[in-house]
Amino acid sequence: MSQANNAHAQRRPDHRLIQALIPSGSRVLDLGCGDGQLLQQLVEQRGCWVRGIEISEQAVLACIQRGVPVFHGDMLEGMAHFHDGYFDVVILSQTLQQTSSPPQVIHEMLRVGRRAIISFPNFGYWRTRLQLLFKGRMPENGLLPYPWYSTPNVHLCTVSDFRALCAQEGLERVEEVFLAPPGRRIGRMLANWRAGLAIFQVERRGVTHG
Repeated sequence: MSQANNAHAQRRPDHRLIQALIPSGSRVLDLGCGDGQLLQQLVEQRGCWVRGIEISEQAVLACIQRGVPVFHGDMLEGMAHFHDGYFDVVILSQTLQQTSSPPQVIHEMLRVGRRAIISFPNFGYWRTRLQLLFKGRMPENGLLPYPWYSTPNVHLCTVSDFRALCAQEGLERVEEVFLAPPGRRIGRMLANWRAGLAIFQVERRGVTHG
């Protein structure tokens, strides 16, 4: 399972919006943290206490060069080292579709953290649909940059799919943010059709914060 997509990690539009969702001074874990750019920004701009988990050795070295504390290994293995509620926020940025068991990963995120912020490419995006309809081939674009035979994406989903998963797993959708390429924020209306990228902030249903 690949947890880093260095090809388009630079200046990703979801990083700015994810950062805005995280309160200053939070304890933050980033799964598949790549080169640690987002965590570094959270430390410098929001005073957060951070940790990362990353499977790519090259990306881990980049984290170390940035001064970002990182666990080298699988995200489930890494989260097993933390006790319940250790973090305020756990981030999974454009990596959900690469996990072998998305529900298991999300529940583990909400074991070690109070809230989870999850972003993913929306496979229901209209350009993706049209590529399938008119070309009859798996789409390749900025959000889905791999050919079908070498993609790390094993569980692509749509906005509607993710909402249904939240309902099924008893998760509360605290916030929804949607982007249309190349990074323009849009409203919730017809998001399953219009959004190229979705960001959800979720928590266990019925959780109260003191």
